[in-house]
Amino acid sequence: MKKCSVRRSAIIAVQIIGLFIFSYIGDLISSLLKLPIPGSIVGLLLLFLCLHFKIVPERYIKEGAGFILVVLPLFFIPATVGIIQYPDFLSGKGAILIGIVMISTFMTMIVSGFSSQLVENKMKEKEE
Repeated sequence: MKKCSVRRSAIIAVQIIGLFIFSYIGDLISSLLKLPIPGSIVGLLLLFLCLHFKIVPERYIKEGAGFILVVLPLFFIPATVGIIQYPDFLSGKGAILIGIVMISTFMTMIVSGFSSQLVENKMKEKEE
């Protein structure tokens, strides 16, 4: 194995551990304060604040977060295979549920697209 790929793998592993630490701290805060918000969301908010106020530079988590986003679809495979075991679920009311999921997914994609375009346009205006 090349030195570069071993080094890159180590960097990604350390960055993923750093992201996990944020999630773990969020879990601790959520359980200690008995918040109605899941700890992972609290950890995500902490990470956002640390990135926003430049406490944690983006480069410290960029490759690890990118790797997690690349493998994210693999986490949905077990759920999909599990649904196939219940054919009754996919007929009748299941079809309505699938339709609702598809509509909400498309709506999320549309809103996310418009939001990202809005942010991109605002950033371009700042640069000019």
